[in-house]
Amino acid sequence: MLGLILTILIVGAIAGFVARLLVPGRQDLSIVATIVLGIVGSLVGGLLGYLLFGKDADDGLFQPAGIIGSIIGAVIALLIWQWSQRRSAAHV
Repeated sequence: MLGLILTILIVGAIAGFVARLLVPGRQDLSIVATIVLGIVGSLVGGLLGYLLFGKDADDGLFQPAGIIGSIIGAVIALLIWQWSQRRSAAHV
């Protein structure tokens, strides 16, 4: 169980940091928020992988996406977060 948690945290950190490097602009995210971004990215990447390729249908909807899927999902999540931040700032 501890190994799973550490793996999730490490993959989340890597995916979050790489996503922040790939997305232009400044993101005011702490280290914890970056790790959460990577974990969310892993879930998004796993969901997209499942929807696009239909792999592991017997294991449920959310699948481990691997590091590439996690990074792609984290980039998508970061772009959505930036879009929502700009949209809320424009309405204030």
